[in-house]
Amino acid sequence: MGETIISIKDLRKSFGTHEVLKKIDIDINKGEIICIVGSSGSGKSTLLRCINKLEKQTSGKVLYHGKEVRDIQKDINEFRSKVGMVFQSFNLYNNMTVLQNCMLCPRKVLKVSKEEAFDRAITHLKEVGMAPYINAKPSQLSGGQKQRVAIARSLCMNPEVLLFDEPTSALDPEMVGEVLGVMKKLATTGLTMIIVTHEMAFARDVSTRTIFMDQGYVAEDAAPIKLFTDPQNPRTREFLSRYLAG
Repeated sequence: MGETIISIKDLRKSFGTHEVLKKIDIDINKGEIICIVGSSGSGKSTLLRCINKLEKQTSGKVLYHGKEVRDIQKDINEFRSKVGMVFQSFNLYNNMTVLQNCMLCPRKVLKVSKEEAFDRAITHLKEVGMAPYINAKPSQLSGGQKQRVAIARSLCMNPEVLLFDEPTSALDPEMVGEVLGVMKKLATTGLTMIIVTHEMAFARDVSTRTIFMDQGYVAEDAAPIKLFTDPQNPRTREFLSRYLAG
């Protein structure tokens, strides 16, 4: 067991009277690739948004290296500089070039020099195969290219953990493979990753732990070989039945 980076303790989240997350307890350890799977509405994306403080939990705690991430903007900004997020809708600035999108946060948040921000941007754009497009605007890119730029932009912050919220769900089927390929390569670098995904084969092949969520609970948390070949929870078996039959 490696060093614990993030601990989620008794996390609950309600929207009005609807409880979306119910008593979530998860430790995320250094170097783990955790894939979170489950039906739509099971709370997967809400959990990710609570981890990154984009949603305020109703109760419970998010701890980073044992210290609670308080609901104070300074704490949240520091936390997000180390725990990045890649969204399903890319969230690129349309009025900026690919290069400017990647340089912005290191310059504004980390206060690195223009030269350092440029070097980081070029390094990570090369990593995701987007270096030839540094002067393009997002409107000139395909969905898969936009998502690869979004991944490079997150990497430019040198995060300790990277969260992915269904990063392929907004893509045409032929573009899914190029983004998953980049993520598979990233998974070999030692970066800690938490990925909400509907891509079952990717979760099986890439994750070191797979979490199945059902109706706001963590129903099963196991190594992928265990979860995909011998699920213990009846709901996990039901969810995976079509995949397992294939």
